[in-house]
Amino acid sequence: MKKIISILTLLLLITIFCFTGNVYADPLGTVDVTITKELVRPGEEVKVNIEFGQALGSYTFDIAYDNNIFEYVSSEGGTENDMGDKVRVVYFDSSGGMNPRTNMSVTFKAKEDITTSNPTEFNITAEGLANSDASVSYDDITTPITKNLTVEPEYVDYTLSLEAVNGTLVKGEENEMKLSYSSPMGKYYEKARLVAEKTSGTGDVKLLADDSARLEHDIIESGWGEEQGYAIGGKDVSQVLNVRGVFSEVGDYKITLKLIDRGNSDTVIAEKTFDFTVVEEQETIPPQEGETDNETTEEITPPQEESMENETENKVPEKLPKTGINIYIPICLVLIAVLTMIIYYNKKSSRK
Repeated sequence: MKKIISILTLLLLITIFCFTGNVYADPLGTVDVTITKELVRPGEEVKVNIEFGQALGSYTFDIAYDNNIFEYVSSEGGTENDMGDKVRVVYFDSSGGMNPRTNMSVTFKAKEDITTSNPTEFNITAEGLANSDASVSYDDITTPITKNLTVEPEYVDYTLSLEAVNGTLVKGEENEMKLSYSSPMGKYYEKARLVAEKTSGTGDVKLLADDSARLEHDIIESGWGEEQGYAIGGKDVSQVLNVRGVFSEVGDYKITLKLIDRGNSDTVIAEKTFDFTVVEEQETIPPQEGETDNETTEEITPPQEESMENETENKVPEKLPKTGINIYIPICLVLIAVLTMIIYYNKKSSRK
């Protein structure tokens, strides 16, 4: 009886071993995830490469991504399914272990319209992992493997400008000036601020500008905008201020403009110094009485009539001018004379 029980127990253990020998799980600790770049520009592609460290006959990998920043392009190493916020790649070696894989990849493209810096990440999980002949299964990867990267445009430095509208700056007057900063692709700052200072010159300087509430501000004294700063950045950034420059003394001046980041201990974003020369107001001297008037009269009314008379006297006409006598008058006179003579001779003949 004991022998029969031992044999049955052994058979049971063999059966359990046969049915469970190909389903035990083992960690797949050699998975290596890399990305082709950590800084991606709008419109550029980035590839997520996954190396298994050994040949797998089946797997299902999920690569989660931010669809506000990326769009799916393609994959290699299985049948893909883009779910909008993650790509699932499934592989099964239907040849029974003849075509195992050791890696796979997924390619994404950063969206074209991104204008700010966007730190983001890819999160990779997996399930259904098995070796080439499916005799060994591996634990699911439930804790995501994370790869960090940043998508941001290629920024162009901000350009500062300050110029006199009329080209000349006059002492003591409110001179029209234009102050501006711009960038075709400016880096984003939440708390930027514009300040100015006189860095050279003997007199006092003011740069006056009016805000939307028509309140006057001296940019040299208090800067421009909210004290805590304001947001700037993105494509085609541009701000132009109509300012009035007031200089108390004649001479040469240097004015330095700075765009600073109030959110980062007033770090200078952009800086430029401008040179200006201030002059005295030029007085217009009135002309002496009669001096300018006589000269002007001579220029405006030259003696044209006298000149015309001289020309008439000196010039010999090529044709005789018409006298106004009609050619028929002499003919009539001749006819009258002839008739008179005929009448005279007729009378004389009749007397004889």
